Amino acid sequence: MQDVYARVDIKIEDCLFHKDPLSSKLGHKIVEASIALIHEIGFDLFTFRKLAERIGSSEASIYRYFESKHKLLLYLCNWYWSWLDYRLAFATTNIHSPLKRLRRAILLLTADAIEDDGISHIDEQKLHQVVLAESLKAYLVKEVDEENQEGVYHSYKRLIQHVSEIILEINPNYKYPDMLITTVIEGAHLQRHFAQHLPKLTNAVEGEDAVAKFYMDIVFKAIQTPQS
Repeated sequence: MQDVYARVDIKIEDCLFHKDPLSSKLGHKIVEASIALIHEIGFDLFTFRKLAERIGSSEASIYRYFESKHKLLLYLCNWYWSWLDYRLAFATTNIHSPLKRLRRAILLLTADAIEDDGISHIDEQKLHQVVLAESLKAYLVKEVDEENQEGVYHSYKRLIQHVSEIILEINPNYKYPDMLITTVIEGAHLQRHFAQHLPKLTNAVEGEDAVAKFYMDIVFKAIQTPQS
């Protein structure tokens, strides 16, 4: 199948890499193998040396693409946010009701990832798990203000803005749309993680996606409009 990059512009900020990994086969291998390795051993134990061994290359070749493993994690998270933003646009196109668009958006933001067969070098299921477990390490860092000035969080901000705009269509007087949507996303990540590893910290309901239903209830009650 033709790679989705030939059809969809998934925007990644230039400040996240020295050389665009999408520009070469080696870059594709670096991205693909880094997702698999972080998923396997966790970000704390992940190193460029281990990644180089996995792909049969050198650490120096990886540093030609990424300044550090932190920047690589930021790249992966930004790819994920941009991919979700693309899927949000696709899922809400030609849906005139903002209520229905918001419902679709919440389902997308809280659901487990769905694999996209059109992207040959990205395992979305594993990337989703990496984001669940590791994404807080991308911005809970001392350098967050400096990195924000560089624009490394634009993909995440873009996604939040697009969903917040739907909320304001429904209730223009609602004061906290950005806060609400970031709470949905980060909270859903924690609840998915708890469901897999610490089930006593969450609630499973047989026959329904409890995480999606919980945040659907929160959002529509917060903006004081019926779910329809």
